[in-house]
Amino acid sequence: MKQKFDKKIFTAGIFFKDIYFLIYSIPTIVGALRNKKISKTFIEKIMMVTTGVNGCIYCEWFHAKQAVACGISEEEIRNMLNLQFHADASDFELTALLYAQHYAETNRKPDADMTARFFDFYGEKTAMHLFMFIRMIYFGNLFGNTWDAVISRLKGNPAKNSNLLFELFFFLLTFWFMGPAMIPVKKS
Repeated sequence: MKQKFDKKIFTAGIFFKDIYFLIYSIPTIVGALRNKKISKTFIEKIMMVTTGVNGCIYCEWFHAKQAVACGISEEEIRNMLNLQFHADASDFELTALLYAQHYAETNRKPDADMTARFFDFYGEKTAMHLFMFIRMIYFGNLFGNTWDAVISRLKGNPAKNSNLLFELFFFLLTFWFMGPAMIPVKKS
């Protein structure tokens, strides 16, 4: 019996809304990359925790390499992906990592109190910048998972709530770079 494909994937509506959101947010993304309170190591931890929830193998492979380049140990990377990150996070990082985990686990519907605590802890500007990193990796996770859903459909195992027409559109849009991206990921 085939295992059901059950990762979060894009619908057409969510895909286009997210593309619009990210394009509209380019100034905020640039500001986030310049925020001195947010180190590259911190960014990679956010990427790993969110990916740990969503299970995108492409993001896991890419951001594990980026994390190592930032000086994060392989054990810390495993801990982040397994959501056992408390000992590997500074007091400043922990609130954001918990929020990233919560945001992904609730499928982008975080608890209002948790969101308020997140913004209170970091302040409006830094919280918004951290939120942008969470949104960007969430987009990347769904992107990779949607690619895998297309591959799963081709193997006769369509994802729950998937749409053949959107998957065809997505495949035609992305095969030129996702096909080659599969090679190093599948080898590792």
